[in-house]
Amino acid sequence: MNGKLITALSALLLTAASLYFALSNGEAPRPVRPTTAISADGGDASLAAAWRERRSDIQVDIRGTVVKLLADDRRGAHHQRFILRLASGQTVLVSHNIDLAPRIDTLAAGDELSLRGEYEWNDRGGVVHWTHHDPQGRRAGGWIRHGERIYQ
Repeated sequence: MNGKLITALSALLLTAASLYFALSNGEAPRPVRPTTAISADGGDASLAAAWRERRSDIQVDIRGTVVKLLADDRRGAHHQRFILRLASGQTVLVSHNIDLAPRIDTLAAGDELSLRGEYEWNDRGGVVHWTHHDPQGRRAGGWIRHGERIYQ
């Protein structure tokens, strides 16, 4: 190869590497984290099984009634928190990241809603988080539907 072509290819490679590291903050890309999915039809029974079996990292699509509003978690990333009761009677804590998705200002006890998020086991029934888009694109995005509005 001639010198000009080698110089041009080297410059192109250096530019591509610089762009890659600038966009990834110097980290190698991580693959999308796999999760097991549970749908709203039958989601209650599957969520109950996940709780009994102490399973986590499960993507869930569930519906329920807000039974209690909790104070926002202000440590680290800010989260709106509330307890959701499913048709089965099981309750789960929902922890909705309000740094990445809009806060649900009109949320009240007794409200019905549906959501998609990631279930994590705990001894109190579990917690559902990742109810928002993933700004890094590394995992499936979640959402909360309250009334006619979707928060993600």
